[in-house]
Amino acid sequence: MEQRIEDGLSPYRVFTRKEWATRREDTPMTLTPDEIAELRSMNDRLSMKDVEEIYLPLSRLLSLYVAATQRLFRAMQRFLGTEDAKVPYIIGIGGSVAVGKSTTARVLQALLDRWPNTPKVDLITTDGFLLPNAVLERESLMQKKGFPESYDTAMLLRFLTDIKAGRGPVRAPVYSHLVYDVIPGETIEVDRPDILIVEGLNVLQPNRAPKEGKAIPFVSDFFDFSIYIDADEHVLERWYVERFMRLRETAFRDPLSYFNRYSKVPEKEAAETALSLWTDINLVNLRENILPTRLRASLILGKGTDHQIETVALRKL
Repeated sequence: MEQRIEDGLSPYRVFTRKEWATRREDTPMTLTPDEIAELRSMNDRLSMKDVEEIYLPLSRLLSLYVAATQRLFRAMQRFLGTEDAKVPYIIGIGGSVAVGKSTTARVLQALLDRWPNTPKVDLITTDGFLLPNAVLERESLMQKKGFPESYDTAMLLRFLTDIKAGRGPVRAPVYSHLVYDVIPGETIEVDRPDILIVEGLNVLQPNRAPKEGKAIPFVSDFFDFSIYIDADEHVLERWYVERFMRLRETAFRDPLSYFNRYSKVPEKEAAETALSLWTDINLVNLRENILPTRLRASLILGKGTDHQIETVALRKL
């Protein structure tokens, strides 16, 4: 994969996979091969070696960040003379469709949940905050589903505000990839976790500039640490089409699937449809909205053609 982060004046320190793996030190492996297989998303790659060389060092790094934040929080309590509620540590994970965000989010949740002090670690995706299809259709936004304007950003900001305020339980809407829509009335409960992982396409996306000096919060304002998963466009295109074709043979066959019709068309037509969806929608979203947020991340995981993480770029303090 081409070098993504400039040297010299870059705010990042870039590690090769081999260099990053040494940062694991004595961090114990707490996942079994069967558990790793369950955490893997369709068409993604995840092995015991990936966990050992990439995610265990990352878990160790995050433990340092979380501990430092907790110390600062306690110091501020003493300074202010307050007894504020516990403030969850929030980790944001962003990147293109088909890049492997869900796998990374689930692996981190599993590893962080098994730290010696057994913290409570919750995970949500921003898919639940997409506007319902009926609203997207009314607003002529169905072709921009996944773009920043297709989300109920106000609801997402209220959710994160409540989480950071230590309120609980807080509820988040649920999205079904089967029916390709938010499920009316269904929610998941997030009740004062120690760590919350927020995964989504545009989690690092800033809002438009405020008018008349009025402050407008960004979703990323609530993150204590953020991760961007990166890969070249041509690689992402292949992964997207391959995943679509695998879904055509599996989930799309369900009569309830929004994409059921694609399980019945010839293979060539399905592949052409997948490529069109990538080129006309997902590639546009990547170039206009997602990729420009890459350098806002605390850490960038650079993937090669086989889904293996080849480089790790960590923002300097």
